[in-house]
Amino acid sequence: MSVTPARRIQVPADERLGAHHDGEGTSFALFSSVADTVELCLFDDQGGETRIELEGEEGYRWAGYLPGIGPGQRYGYRVHGAWDPPSGARCNPAKLLLDPYARAVAGEVRWDPAVYGHAAGNPDVADGADSASFVPRSVVVDDRFDWGEDRRPHHAMADSIFYELHVKGFTKLHPAIPGELRGTYAGLAHPAAIEHLHRLGVTAVELLPVHQFVHDAALTARGLRNYWGYQSIGYFAPHGAYAAAGDAGQQVHEFREMVRALHAAGLEVILDVVFNHTAEGDEAGPTLCFRGIDNAAYYRLPDDRRCYVDDTGCGNTVDLHRPPALRLVMDALRYWVQDMHVDGFRFDLAASLGRAASNFDQFSAFLESVGQDPVLSEVKLIAEPWDVGWGGFALGQFPAGWSEWNGRYRDTVRDYWRSSESTLADFATRLSGSRDLFGHGGRRPAASVNFVTVHDGFTLADLVSYDSKHNEANGDGNRDGTDDNRSWNCGAEGPTGDPAVLELRARQTRNFLATLMLSEGPPLLLAGDEFGRSQEGNNNAYCQDNELTWLDWEAAGRRSDLIEFTAALCRLRERHPVFRRRQFFHGTPAPHTPRDDLDWFRPDGDPMSAQDWSASFARAVTMALSGATGDDGGPLDDRFLIMFNAWWEPLHFTVPAGLRDLHWVVEVDSAEPGSAGESFDPAAGVTLAGRSLRALRSPRG
Repeated sequence: MSVTPARRIQVPADERLGAHHDGEGTSFALFSSVADTVELCLFDDQGGETRIELEGEEGYRWAGYLPGIGPGQRYGYRVHGAWDPPSGARCNPAKLLLDPYARAVAGEVRWDPAVYGHAAGNPDVADGADSASFVPRSVVVDDRFDWGEDRRPHHAMADSIFYELHVKGFTKLHPAIPGELRGTYAGLAHPAAIEHLHRLGVTAVELLPVHQFVHDAALTARGLRNYWGYQSIGYFAPHGAYAAAGDAGQQVHEFREMVRALHAAGLEVILDVVFNHTAEGDEAGPTLCFRGIDNAAYYRLPDDRRCYVDDTGCGNTVDLHRPPALRLVMDALRYWVQDMHVDGFRFDLAASLGRAASNFDQFSAFLESVGQDPVLSEVKLIAEPWDVGWGGFALGQFPAGWSEWNGRYRDTVRDYWRSSESTLADFATRLSGSRDLFGHGGRRPAASVNFVTVHDGFTLADLVSYDSKHNEANGDGNRDGTDDNRSWNCGAEGPTGDPAVLELRARQTRNFLATLMLSEGPPLLLAGDEFGRSQEGNNNAYCQDNELTWLDWEAAGRRSDLIEFTAALCRLRERHPVFRRRQFFHGTPAPHTPRDDLDWFRPDGDPMSAQDWSASFARAVTMALSGATGDDGGPLDDRFLIMFNAWWEPLHFTVPAGLRDLHWVVEVDSAEPGSAGESFDPAAGVTLAGRSLRALRSPRG
């Protein structure tokens, strides 16, 4: 590699951080409060490097403008400054650093000792080997894009049905998508991919991380990959490997084309973002970006500043109590909304983003900044409301305007359908919107994003097929992944040919799907659950970038019945606003009806008593919805009776006395899915199969 000596250049008028092309040249700017000198490093196609010294400005901004430099230019930074781990400073100019504001990143990390800023075995001693040959490059991009008549779908949160998918895994094996587009943004934009989403009736895709991320050294040494992508290193850059067109800036254009296509189909795009930590890990990790630019400005450091506070379980925690880190994240979020047109974010380990000096605080700098931001306060904000630090379980504690992944819902619904004791009262609370968690501070039922399965854990098929995790393929002796699965294999561990076990698994699958779609609060469906996708009992498939995690579309063809069952539930939810209430139930009569908006009955048709709710053996209940939608000015919806039987034996249900003179139709039956649409005789009642549910509808008017 050739290196051209450093030279000085003019200061740009552009005040933004990052690299910005104006049609004639490009301005470059970097923040570092610890640098003595910052060199911009430009790379040609042969890897030749030209170093240009940037001007230091007020506010620790280092900047320069280069005429003639345009899109496609690869670059990085070298930061000269103190190497003083006891004070938290880890500058090392031998390490080429990514621009934190880079709009695109080319290449991947190649794991050589040179990518570490410290000497092998001693994080306190600097290493002098040049890392440029082993690390990715930042890329100048062309920000021009013809959005045409792109319009955001603007689905209300309460009306949303989220579908969590992996860009690569969803498209990699799809036979109707051209081979060169499989596994890419362009593949997800293909009509065949969109057709399946339309068939289901979901309103939004929630994409697993698409920020530029790193494949961990420990994984690559075992021949594995960081499939999920929760090791971000470029918060502005779409992951280059997901672009069919290339990673020299083309990924930005292709991502925008994907968003435009999904919007045209009425689908919102939600990004799973990882601002809680970075891929640099702890003090033994690589120096790729933030650590070498201004370590203490971006990471939370303890009293022993050689180390890192680790509230994430990933080695470090981004310090959003510090202005540089807060600005970075806020700028990145606004960029994805304004320039990339995404519709919202799911924040991984969001409790760490709400930490101030230590504990979670709903008035933290980050949460306050988002709440008052005119751009971000208008998009969907979804928190994973926990981290692994002390006091990190913050479910229900985020401010108004935020929704949260409801882990309590997941656990309760799983426990109920495996017939655990003393779950009925909690199950009813989850069905009706989790008011105990979200009924305060001006929040609504839409604050609870309900789910049974997500990427992290068993798929739905595995939830009903395995008692224990089977993660041997991950190479960690089956020690990784949670043991708290609350799963039940229905009588046989893993694959079986037993017809009784298979029938029970199919029924349990329908129970979970129906419960999810009939609950108050927007549902989140894991991609592939609608056709029984299995990961062979692996509940932590983060490193399995292969057929284990890629969606098997041949299996989808074999399970069209389950797809149609799921789609029917989505359509039922879409047609009936009683399942998408804007207000919590009151338990009092709704306008123009003598009945309470929500009633609960025993299987014999009598109202539930306090003693009934507290009975440890209670596993069956009828939920009665009067049709009140919570909108006092709107019309009443149809009436619904939903009968739940988590007993392992059949149980007779009687329609409550005041509802027997109405006409009822079967909408959902998890034991007899073919009975949907049939009339129902309320005087006769019904015997529900063990572990099943039935939803009845009485048309109004």
